[in-house]
Amino acid sequence: MHAPPVKPEDVMRLIQWMDDKQLALITPSLLGPHPNCYTFSKRLAENIIEQAFDDLPATIVRPSIVCPAYLEPLPGWVDSLNGPVGLMLGAGKGVIRSMLCDGSLTAQVIPVDTAINAIIAIGMLEGTRTEKPLVIPIYNANIGHQKPTTWGEVLQIGKDYGRKYPLAWPLWYPNGDITTNETLHFFRRIFYHLVPAYTIDFLLMLLGQKGFMVRIQNRISQGLEVLQYFTMRPWVFPCPNFDNIQKKLEGEERRIFNIDLTAVDRVKYLEDCIEGGRIFCFREDPTKIPYNRSYHNFLYVLDWIVKILFGLLILSFLASWFEPVKDLFSIGEPVIKHLPFLGPAVFDKRM
Repeated sequence: MHAPPVKPEDVMRLIQWMDDKQLALITPSLLGPHPNCYTFSKRLAENIIEQAFDDLPATIVRPSIVCPAYLEPLPGWVDSLNGPVGLMLGAGKGVIRSMLCDGSLTAQVIPVDTAINAIIAIGMLEGTRTEKPLVIPIYNANIGHQKPTTWGEVLQIGKDYGRKYPLAWPLWYPNGDITTNETLHFFRRIFYHLVPAYTIDFLLMLLGQKGFMVRIQNRISQGLEVLQYFTMRPWVFPCPNFDNIQKKLEGEERRIFNIDLTAVDRVKYLEDCIEGGRIFCFREDPTKIPYNRSYHNFLYVLDWIVKILFGLLILSFLASWFEPVKDLFSIGEPVIKHLPFLGPAVFDKRM
């Protein structure tokens, strides 16, 4: 275990006498290499438990990114949009259309019920030890190594399922993508996230309604920033203690507290995650999927129309600014002159 950069006791004393503005100023220097306060506070908590280990029987369990349930209480059960499931559902709603993510990296995750099974089993195994270990036991609870699945595969499975069984009333046709190029992501975020959000809020303002899309996009951006730290870097978690849990369980306990998911159908699991989000988070009626599909097909056509018109608009600007571009397009006069934006830009001044 690595000691934290500062003592937990010092941080707790700082919080007692500093106000929020002062804490915000010193937070970046306190975090150091940590991407957020969440991971930083977990490291501090581990240090506190380690210090108390001589007098307090304890074990540290570190789940990786927690995802919807595999089996219990229901396949795909989820009650939060945090983490990868929020990304998948946000993409299915057409709200998230770009994210920084290396699709070749393995998704280091664990279903919530598998993590709970591990914690219960670890409590039994460590609590029945006849001799106290010299150092505090640490379990990295993670299944990413059991059946490696890349982020790119997660995205493709989610896309394929979302097209067959779309979510209700997406904001736009759900055809987002991932990239490792920060410049490309920056422009995608402007055109796919911010411009539509401000446009919708402006229209709502004209109708006398309160805007909400910019606020939602800001929250999405904050969530993506946290997740992108983990999806842009390779992670390897040694899990020998976690992998040995199953071997130490016997009979019925091995089945009840199963943590071995090597035989799991990952496609089926990810599909259950989407369905869980549809039902438990969005409260959508699965029987309405045929209606969703009709609207989805309409958005597909509309998406292509907008893309084509936008492309013609950009080409019209180029033709207006650069004479060689205008001359090039003039060759195709029988077709070009009938195109919106581009036709008038190329031929109107020549007539």
